[in-house]
Amino acid sequence: MKILLLHDYGTATGGAELQMLFLRQNLRDRGHQVRLFSSCATSVPGSKLLSDDQCFGTTSPLQVISQVVNFSAYWQLRQVLQTFRPDIVHIRMFLWQLSPLILPLLRNVPCIYQTAIYKVICPLGTKILPNNSHCQEQVGPACWQQGCLTLQSWAFLMVQHQLWQRWRGAIDLITALSQAMRVKLEREGIGPVEVVYNGVPERSLRPPLADPPTIAYAGRLVPEKGVQVLLNALKFVKAQIPSVRLLVAGQGTQQAELQALSAQLGLTDNVFWLGHLSRAELEQKFEAAWVQVVPSLWEEPFGNVTTEAMMRGTAAIASAVGAQPEIIRDGQTGFLVPPNDAEALGAASVKILQNRSLAEQLGRAGRDRALTHFSESACTERFLEIYRRLLTFRQFPQTSALELGDGVR
Repeated sequence: MKILLLHDYGTATGGAELQMLFLRQNLRDRGHQVRLFSSCATSVPGSKLLSDDQCFGTTSPLQVISQVVNFSAYWQLRQVLQTFRPDIVHIRMFLWQLSPLILPLLRNVPCIYQTAIYKVICPLGTKILPNNSHCQEQVGPACWQQGCLTLQSWAFLMVQHQLWQRWRGAIDLITALSQAMRVKLEREGIGPVEVVYNGVPERSLRPPLADPPTIAYAGRLVPEKGVQVLLNALKFVKAQIPSVRLLVAGQGTQQAELQALSAQLGLTDNVFWLGHLSRAELEQKFEAAWVQVVPSLWEEPFGNVTTEAMMRGTAAIASAVGAQPEIIRDGQTGFLVPPNDAEALGAASVKILQNRSLAEQLGRAGRDRALTHFSESACTERFLEIYRRLLTFRQFPQTSALELGDGVR
């Protein structure tokens, strides 16, 4: 099978990007011809482009225009489609760089859109308001009136949304990363939707835990990720476990603010800011972690860092929002806590950090669950099943794509 993967970024710098690179390799290992098409933009300066074909991309102020109409993406993708002639096109993210302009090119080829974020129902992709509450509004004037967008960016992104609505018929099937995400999308008229969980690479079990008790966090340093809640929880933990360490891997717009908050809370000697790490570096650093915390405030569509921690054999604590209740078995592989509740997060952390045997037990159970339900191999096989079904659908268009297989509905 000839498969063309489309993604805004072609670097190994984020969860969605790593998922596409893993999928490309896994499909190639199974004997398929696969190419990855992306923009040339890099979300982390100096990161290497790993895609096979690229078009124009930028993270400069010009992005507000190019994410609406990227003519380079249109012409470059048109050329790739003519020369490669894929049997299947698989889109992951396209509304930050490639733009809706690519969609009319895909009308004559079976196409799956794997939504990695809520961009098709929210210009920011998060469905969360500036005050960190969940947005209940549909795309429109509320996006500006609620303070999510400036008037200028709102005008451009409303055009983008209209183009998506006009050309979305080019997509045969949409997949979501979780049941929670599927429900949210279908509630706003997006469908048909099936659920395919992200896969995580298998790895060996981490070494036995040793002192000092250590918490790990990996992710962007932005408000919706809830790192400020984690720091406030850490103050509570430190009062009971003075030697506690927190490893923070990631970069983001809130970094200086968070570092200042850490100092204000008296946590300077307890928090270690690691910056952006490669996957291999992160896994090596986090082998010492007794627990990995995912304190998100928004309803994340999945949670790669959670399943990666579980595969490593690390207990996990996460906010009970989005996909996390589908990933973590509360009390068996880790704990779920209310979002934006530093006291509850601190109490759950103390429960694990004061009991090494419990940390080991939760970690082993989490690893077993990751191997069974969230393996990279299972994810790849699921997509291959969907690809074959869509090819059949194109041959027998009187039958719906969902009727040809075991859909979620």
